[in-house]
Amino acid sequence: MSDSEKFYSNGEITVIWKSGLCRHSGNCVRGLGEVFNIHVHPWINMEGSSTEQISGQVERCPSGALTYIRNQKAASAPG
Repeated sequence: MSDSEKFYSNGEITVIWKSGLCRHSGNCVRGLGEVFNIHVHPWINMEGSSTEQISGQVERCPSGALTYIRNQKAASAPG
């Protein structure tokens, strides 16, 4: 299987999907179908739910194919 990675962001977090690790358990689709939908492209819609719900669902991925990182907020310029 391929070890390719795809990145999806909503500005607050970036979800990383590693297709080579995915075992297609369906947990993501069943748990948060408004974000994870295999019938549309791209299959991850980061605007489909809150950051908290998305990160929580990603943490339930049994294979580790889905992970996320919290994006750093840009520092505002002084003045």
